[in-house]
Amino acid sequence: MSNSSPQSSHPPEAWKSVRRAAVAIASPIQRILAVEAASGIILLAATAVALVWANVAPHTYHDVFETPLGLTLGTETFERSLHFWINEGLMTVFFFVVGLEIRREIYEGELATLRQAALPFIAALGGMIVPALVFVALNAGREGLSGWAVPMATDIAFAVGVLTLLGRRVPGSLRVLLLALAVIDDIGAIVVIALVFNTGMSIHGLVISIAAIGTTIALRGAGVRSPLVYLIPGILLWIGLLEAGVHPTLDGVLLGLLTPVRPWFGPSGFAETTKDQLTDLDTQDRDALLARLDEIEIARREAVSPVDRLVHVLHPWVAFVIMPLFALANAGVSLGGADLGGDALWVFLGIAIALPVGKLLGIAGFSLAATKLRLAVRPAELGSRAFIVLGLVGGIGFTMSLFIAQLAFPSGALLETAKLAVLTGSGLAIVLGMGAGLVMLRRHSEP
Repeated sequence: MSNSSPQSSHPPEAWKSVRRAAVAIASPIQRILAVEAASGIILLAATAVALVWANVAPHTYHDVFETPLGLTLGTETFERSLHFWINEGLMTVFFFVVGLEIRREIYEGELATLRQAALPFIAALGGMIVPALVFVALNAGREGLSGWAVPMATDIAFAVGVLTLLGRRVPGSLRVLLLALAVIDDIGAIVVIALVFNTGMSIHGLVISIAAIGTTIALRGAGVRSPLVYLIPGILLWIGLLEAGVHPTLDGVLLGLLTPVRPWFGPSGFAETTKDQLTDLDTQDRDALLARLDEIEIARREAVSPVDRLVHVLHPWVAFVIMPLFALANAGVSLGGADLGGDALWVFLGIAIALPVGKLLGIAGFSLAATKLRLAVRPAELGSRAFIVLGLVGGIGFTMSLFIAQLAFPSGALLETAKLAVLTGSGLAIVLGMGAGLVMLRRHSEP
């Protein structure tokens, strides 16, 4: 039989009509996935569904997310609610991607040198300190003071979405600054979660965690590059942190920071290896062919670093599945359950004001002061007004703010009020950020 038949545009054994239909459906989805800001649209839709669901059928909403799910091994049973598995399970993958992005930025991105990192670091520092101080000023001596960290966070999906909607008004350096700021902001949130929101250290859990980290480092030192091999120490680390009283989602951050950031073959090595393996390819010797294809597959996989490969694979799942699920499970504020009286009112005001106003004062104020004092270098195309837009857009807290609110407040009126405040403050930041961008960036942010 001849082996020279032309290559088909679809896999063998596929039904052509079904294949055409699948491609027609998938193509628009793939185009949407290629746009970072599209995740903000899905988050917005998930939030709207959660709000309507929680107020139209509140019992159904809570019953669904309190559904018990668990594992049984012999006589041991571990059972938690669906809400737990989303917040502490799936969000571990979210934090893993955050850890990967931090690792990459420190190695070769905007945080690779002190000169590059100075401006986003100072901007992020201001964006964390000032909102927290605004909240503390309004809640000092009150019941809700434990929520001081809620307005510190920035939601990158919504923030990038706003800049994308502003189109060509936004200089490229402003997008880069926002991304770097968001990475540092995430580091700050992670530190707060690790140091503040824990339930007391357990030696047993700590030993498990240390053993899991040691195993991960040993595997990396042995040159193991397959992500699947790291699942076992990753799961053990998650269990150890949970047992130790530390929030288990930090498992994701630690594993992300330990992931190899340098490619083995690189693009040139992949090209060279592929060329060598395809030379004198013997298609009649099946074993030899498979061996050569294995070599090509290894070179293909290692053309980029494990960090880049994992971000490429996991980021769409995080942006378009995990984060919307988190929003669906956590943004369902029962308006009847929120309290706008007494100490709860100050929680609401503290978050709703700190997000748009505190972030603006912190990010824009610290950035402009740093450039004036020559502590950081301002990109030539960024004027003073660009920092105002950056500060307002940075006030979109949402995902991380809701996450911290879950840790800061027990279930009840204060938590519902904090959620409502996060949605209100983030909504104001979106509107003000869009308005300021349309007015202030019209002339490309010239000071």
